Amino acid sequence: MKIDKINIDGKKNPIEVLDKIFSAKINRQLVSNVLYKTNANFKGRKAKTKQQNEIKGSTSKIYAQKGTGNARHASRKAPIFVGGGVAHGPKGESKYKKRKLNKSEKKLSIVSMITKKHKESNLIIFDDFEKKILKTKEMNKILIKFEATNSIIIIDNKSMDKIHKSIKNLPNVKITDTNHFSCYDLAKYKKVIFTETSVKELEKRYS
Repeated sequence: MKIDKINIDGKKNPIEVLDKIFSAKINRQLVSNVLYKTNANFKGRKAKTKQQNEIKGSTSKIYAQKGTGNARHASRKAPIFVGGGVAHGPKGESKYKKRKLNKSEKKLSIVSMITKKHKESNLIIFDDFEKKILKTKEMNKILIKFEATNSIIIIDNKSMDKIHKSIKNLPNVKITDTNHFSCYDLAKYKKVIFTETSVKELEKRYS
């Protein structure tokens, strides 16, 4: 399929792109599952209470098993005693399993999101940046012009060197390459921006 490529002056030229990336079937259930797993893995599980086996102290029996008239107890480490272990408390980060994403889930969810952005007219492909843009104001004007002040920019390495300094301080804008973005990033930002070379790099990875 063909899609318009734009230079920073707004001039359009069509380029050929892969249908299976930019015009694929949108799997909404898969995207939802991937976003759920990603969010769950981001959660900080710092809270931790000590279990009975983690309490320091004597393990000797408090009193005789029988004959005292009291309930049977083992040691002071039991959860019913002050200073004892906590039953069913939070176990800290290491005790929780991370939800795993396999490669096919990652790829298919990204393809679904790219197709969705394209259908919603929230996908832009720029020419590779040949000229250095050093001023944040200048880069901000370009993004305002294309209504892309909330965007993720997935870019090739040469273009990265040209515009990274001007874009790193802009709020609501993330700049990255084809190896370091996820379905979560595509969902988080309204606009998705590629360069012509980064599209080719993406097609190599997904072909």
